[in-house]
Amino acid sequence: MVEKARRVPVDSDERGNPTPQWEVFVRNEAGDPMRHVGSVAAASATEAHEHAARLFGWYAVDLWVCPAESVERFSTRGLAADAEERSDEEAGDDDDTDDSDEPRVYEETAGASEVNSL
Repeated sequence: MVEKARRVPVDSDERGNPTPQWEVFVRNEAGDPMRHVGSVAAASATEAHEHAARLFGWYAVDLWVCPAESVERFSTRGLAADAEERSDEEAGDDDDTDDSDEPRVYEETAGASEVNSL
């Protein structure tokens, strides 16, 4: 059986910076999928591209930036939970227990021989 994720919209955070935020996507080689690598703060798309190229894209064949406000986020957890997890990892806390009261939903998939935890 494969677990079916329940995702809900995530409210965007203000990130504490009045400068517009841009999400950065790169493709390392032709034929590779685009992947999200981070975000930058910049007043325009051109400036965002310049920052992103220096930070993330010096090796990429394609680099895309899009306004962070245009990105709709859906997650099984909120951004605050992700930030807390990152701070726990940095502190060396490897507690993988799930404190969620929400029941897990499983979906049977033909040919699946094992369940991989996320």
